[in-house]
Amino acid sequence: MANQLAFYLDTSVCAKCKACQIACQDKNNLPAHMRWRRVLPYEGGTWIPDPSDSNLLRPSGIFSYSVSISCMHCQNPICAEVCPAGAIIKRDDGVVYIDQDRCIGCRYCEWACPYGAVHFDEEAGTMSKCDFCRDLLAKGENPACVDACVMRALKFGDLEELRAEFGDLAEIAPLPSADLTHPSIVLKPHRNAQPSGEGRGKINQLPEEM
Repeated sequence: MANQLAFYLDTSVCAKCKACQIACQDKNNLPAHMRWRRVLPYEGGTWIPDPSDSNLLRPSGIFSYSVSISCMHCQNPICAEVCPAGAIIKRDDGVVYIDQDRCIGCRYCEWACPYGAVHFDEEAGTMSKCDFCRDLLAKGENPACVDACVMRALKFGDLEELRAEFGDLAEIAPLPSADLTHPSIVLKPHRNAQPSGEGRGKINQLPEEM
């Protein structure tokens, strides 16, 4: 058994197709507004007048890349620390999940999570989030998002094994500092990846994508 299951994301090939996001919603029968996995397009730069022709514009420092995120199944899950009902549990394999029988829907975990990974289910009156597809793992299958990724940008496995293969980068903009919760994620950065907390861009989504 893995000591800490983790996701690996290659942001250099993520095409923002959102197949992972859709697969997660479909597998978990989530309403359209609730996204346990989200694809964040991070963009920056501008257009400036062309010195040879003021009627033309040319790009200046323009960049764009996407980051697919879900619950990070953190090694130090702050959501579990603030839960007054003890409803958020970290398994022996590192998966963090919400015990629906204990959850009182106070939303403290939602407010505490720096990744926006926890969501309030108004119909059930409880919190919900990615549980690493526990049911599929129990059958020896992959998480739905991993299988859905057409670019094979998403993988999963033991955190230390992923680090040994891909390095230990766990933060790029627009993600917060990994020091906050020690997320179980390994990232391959896009060539234009910006430092966490120092990025020159912003998340750029259309209103219907938010």
